[in-house]
Amino acid sequence: MNPSNPRLGPHVVTLGTAGGPRWWNAPGGSQRSGISTAVVIQGAVYLVDCGQGTGWQLKNAGLSMDQVRGLFITHLHSDHTVDLASLILFGQFERKNPALEPIRVHGPGPRGKLPPLSARAESMPEMVAPDNPGPGIEQLFEMLSAAYATDINDRTFDSLTRPPSKHFDVHDIVLPERTGFDPNDNVCPDMEPFTIFKDELVEVTAILVSHHPTAPAFAFRFDTAEGSVTISGDTAPCRNLVRIAKGTDLLMHEAIDLETIAAQYTDQALMNATMDHHRRAHTTARQAGELATEAGARSLVLHHLVPASAPAESWLKAQETFSGRLVVPEDLEIISFASPPRTTSDTAVEPVKAIS
Repeated sequence: MNPSNPRLGPHVVTLGTAGGPRWWNAPGGSQRSGISTAVVIQGAVYLVDCGQGTGWQLKNAGLSMDQVRGLFITHLHSDHTVDLASLILFGQFERKNPALEPIRVHGPGPRGKLPPLSARAESMPEMVAPDNPGPGIEQLFEMLSAAYATDINDRTFDSLTRPPSKHFDVHDIVLPERTGFDPNDNVCPDMEPFTIFKDELVEVTAILVSHHPTAPAFAFRFDTAEGSVTISGDTAPCRNLVRIAKGTDLLMHEAIDLETIAAQYTDQALMNATMDHHRRAHTTARQAGELATEAGARSLVLHHLVPASAPAESWLKAQETFSGRLVVPEDLEIISFASPPRTTSDTAVEPVKAIS
């Protein structure tokens, strides 16, 4: 099935479904690429996050960089941004039409201060980049371009490619005034969703979510004339997520299996500190079901699976708290978010996609 076919209606393509800075396989050995989602509307593509393998997966999905209008980064953890460099560098060759508008990139602005030190720390860690320890998406783009200056200058001067600044239009997401946001003390104040992008096909709204200590971190909602999809980003259960997802046709929410992820560690100190983070900054499948129910979402998709190697039954616990359609997709699945006529069958539990 061609995901660019407009007859499909608005849909997402799960370019990558794994979360975390690891190379995961699903049970049985099938690969899961890093977290990235293509929102496809009438052939236009809007990417959410660019984890490991995004560029390849875009091509494997039958989509092209020429179709991409926007890239929306939920937060600046490496598993959500690691393929930004390849999009910047390879985009010079993938986007050959000089008439194409630059891809709009929207992501978190500078953090503003260092995160608090773990209570389990026994010494002060060495700081990376003390002059600028928390850059936002605009600075990240500039620094990646500078780091690859040898490559970029070689290709622009010798091959006459257009530089990254001609392919990407990058913007820090500016928070509304008086939210009360603080990157250490108040990462997810109660607030209303606000618009960060709009064209003739879609309006994209954002809201702060609770991924302490990573801040700012956002969920995004895409509203079209035919349906809506909300993508949680990484977050613990929070009121803001329910607020932005209210009545959405499709909620794509992260999920973590705490027991299985704990078993991955051999370093006890690292496990203790990391599990502290996982418990306060992520959402279990059962909790994701609760959030989807409270928001009145028609369908729930679990992705950003941590660990992606967890058994299928880990994710099916969402059925305990959500009676709508539940999908646990593989990579490169096409999932519609078109709003169908409401019938009594809309609330029935549909078969869950099994994980091989």
